[in-house]
Amino acid sequence: MNCEPPLGQTTVVPVTKKSVDFVVLIDADRSSRGQNWEVEIWNNFKKEEQWDALSLTEATDTFPMLSVNQCKQPGQDLHERCYIGSLKGLPKELRPVHFTIRFRSSSSNGWRWVNEQSAVYDGELCYQTSAPLSEHLSEYIEGLGPYLEVRCTASETPETTLWSITTPVATAEGAKSGFTDVKLGLPKNYSKWFALVRLWSPWLAPRHGKGRFFPDKDSILCSFLRRDGLHLVLLAVSGVEDVLTVFKPDGDGNVIVSGRNDRSGSKPGLARIVVAVGKAFESANAAIMYHARKIIRGDVSLTGELRPGLEAMTEREPHTASSENWYDGLTFCTYNGLGMQLSEETILDGLDVLAKNNIKITNLIIDDNWQSLDDIQNQYHRGWVDFEANKAGFPNGLKHTVTRIRRGHSNIKRIAVWHALFGYWGGISPTGNIAKKYKTVEVRKKNVRGSDTITVVDEEDVQRYFNDFYRFLSESGIDSVKTDVQFMLDDLDDANDRRRLITAYQDAWAISSFREFSGGIISCMSQAPQIMFHSQLPTDRPRVLVRNSDDFFPLVAASHPWHIFCNAHNSLFTQHLGNILPDWDMFQTSHPWGKFHGAARCLSGGPIYITDTPGVHDMSLIHQMTAQTTRGNTVILRPDTIGKSTQAYIGFEEYKLLKVGTYVGTQRTGTGILGVFNATQASLTELVNIKELPGVLDGAEYLVRAHSTGQVSRLMTMEQKTALIRLELPLRGWEILSAYPIQTFELATNNVKSSLNVAILGLLGKMTGAAAIVSSDLYVESNGRLRVQTSLKALGVLGLYVSDLRTRSIRDHFLVLILGKVVPVDTVNYGDVENVLEIDVERAWKEMELNSGWSNEVGVEIFIR
Repeated sequence: MNCEPPLGQTTVVPVTKKSVDFVVLIDADRSSRGQNWEVEIWNNFKKEEQWDALSLTEATDTFPMLSVNQCKQPGQDLHERCYIGSLKGLPKELRPVHFTIRFRSSSSNGWRWVNEQSAVYDGELCYQTSAPLSEHLSEYIEGLGPYLEVRCTASETPETTLWSITTPVATAEGAKSGFTDVKLGLPKNYSKWFALVRLWSPWLAPRHGKGRFFPDKDSILCSFLRRDGLHLVLLAVSGVEDVLTVFKPDGDGNVIVSGRNDRSGSKPGLARIVVAVGKAFESANAAIMYHARKIIRGDVSLTGELRPGLEAMTEREPHTASSENWYDGLTFCTYNGLGMQLSEETILDGLDVLAKNNIKITNLIIDDNWQSLDDIQNQYHRGWVDFEANKAGFPNGLKHTVTRIRRGHSNIKRIAVWHALFGYWGGISPTGNIAKKYKTVEVRKKNVRGSDTITVVDEEDVQRYFNDFYRFLSESGIDSVKTDVQFMLDDLDDANDRRRLITAYQDAWAISSFREFSGGIISCMSQAPQIMFHSQLPTDRPRVLVRNSDDFFPLVAASHPWHIFCNAHNSLFTQHLGNILPDWDMFQTSHPWGKFHGAARCLSGGPIYITDTPGVHDMSLIHQMTAQTTRGNTVILRPDTIGKSTQAYIGFEEYKLLKVGTYVGTQRTGTGILGVFNATQASLTELVNIKELPGVLDGAEYLVRAHSTGQVSRLMTMEQKTALIRLELPLRGWEILSAYPIQTFELATNNVKSSLNVAILGLLGKMTGAAAIVSSDLYVESNGRLRVQTSLKALGVLGLYVSDLRTRSIRDHFLVLILGKVVPVDTVNYGDVENVLEIDVERAWKEMELNSGWSNEVGVEIFIR
């Protein structure tokens, strides 16, 4: 039994709605088809302590509903019965309303409660207030600390109120940073909270709770869902004037502002906090991030060589073919696939096996263990000796290896190498060639991994060090880098070292990497607050790839659902970092969780890296994630927006489906995509409302398609009570739903007028096939024909929804052209799914021996009469 609004969750009722529509779907045995089921919503709408029944009526005209059942057992014979009703009006004082379900199969049978057959909590309705948002922060946070300077300021997002807050932080004394904790206050009237915490130095992770605010680690972003349907969102801003700011709990539910100041002197530092309240989480979240960017933009530390260097970089053409290959090509990383014992031969042998399996990667990342290191056995103590690759694995040098790779694998457009920001995990070897060439310093750090002290290049030589190293790489044929272990900047313990090196290393690395590699950069283990705010939040530099969570751990079974959950929620923050694309890390296609990971990577909006053991691949998955261009390059079909959780307040431990939303195209004509993942330990069934798909608008009509089956829904609008999709997913189950806007045309054929509904579905069989559409245009010509024009970024099977397809003859009613030439008639077919026309553009392209010339795109025209 499933309900919309759902049980076990809090649903915010918008201020514009004066009633709540309930839909209950029952999977009944077909033998009970003649029974008169009775279904009631029990609720405390009238009074908090009084529960009453809302009787539902059976809906008979809403089916067939798009249903995806990945758990169906052999011989199972069920049919769906749908019951609807409305809870009209508003509760007194707009207090929350709780509800559950009571049902029976006939009037002669006893009543049963839904929570007796499944462990599900009551649902909650929070009615949004129509009162204007207050400019007084005390309306939302109780007991504001006396040392806070609070200023209400203009917000850049609608229906939000914004405050900028500062509080003094003690100055550093010698090598010891100054620390100050100040009470922000107690958030009022909330039922659930969400926070992004510092899992450890390099990584963020989500935390959730009900009632008292008490995350287990320091947090940088906190959000509270209030009982009046408003969202209170807090952001701790770091990286300005050498102050690190985080939030802590105090055990009583208060939010504590904790500041660390690395500057000495008579003037205290400032911890900076931004607070917003709004009617939508995304609006309030965007408001705090936009204001934080203003704070960072005004930071006087962004001076010297960095600003003119960045200005010169951003004046270059940002969308070169090289950068498109980097973002949109399929990448192979050596880390898990080839292991830690790298050599020229293991890399070349691995690439040869990939080629034999017809896997045409576009980019290659040579990960850890190519460098020349000292002889210490412990990885975390080893220091970097020399720029050149190690002699044991690369006896002829790095350039020789790269030359052989490019000579033997022309499909590889970019080659990256891995290195740590300080050189290696153990920094710079104090006896190596690098230490002899550049001024170094021994610094103290937290003993998380490795020793308490390491040797690093000192501030005055760090720019020359990066310039020389990246020039060496460039001359060796390397055109991209993965710069890892960046969190060690925040692990520095001495206030003097932190003040001198944290910003200096970020800026020197940015200048050198942008100069040599443009956008060919991966920033890894860099979710330290000072790095995210100083280097990743601004919009005045080229876009780089930034790892979005902790690693893919192939051998840790429990890590896989958490990995997707963590990335989806981290993206609620990282979507607003102005010059990055979130990187959800590499994965292996043949892994038991491979499809789960692959679907998530396609939705992420970032790159896709595989780290398969050569010869061990899931080719079906690779084909679903990628497509071939007219030039033979492999591309991923990356959506236009960052994939992120659509339900910020649902925790990992709750038995609910994880939903990741993204979007392709422009407003109104684009496609909303929703990935649904079962990250729990049990099979789950839920109803997905069309309103949950991103970008769906009032008044528009949509067709929803399920990727796994290719099945399509009836045409739906947001206004329909039963505009729902039913999903039943097992452990490791997932589905991708795409909502295509319908366009309606009046055609005149032989003086007979007819109405036709049409939608371009993109490339079928691809997880994000709508992202293959570069542009499209549909219109009726003067002769009464409908002309459909679309440009594709890659080859494949193009899908077109035509509402009366089966009444039309392909030979008589359709004409398809590619680059102005008629395609072979047998490349256009009725699909297996009703009203979906399939055009095999890839097959037609090859059979017609077409050439795209200077363009990378495929122009397809379809005429319907």
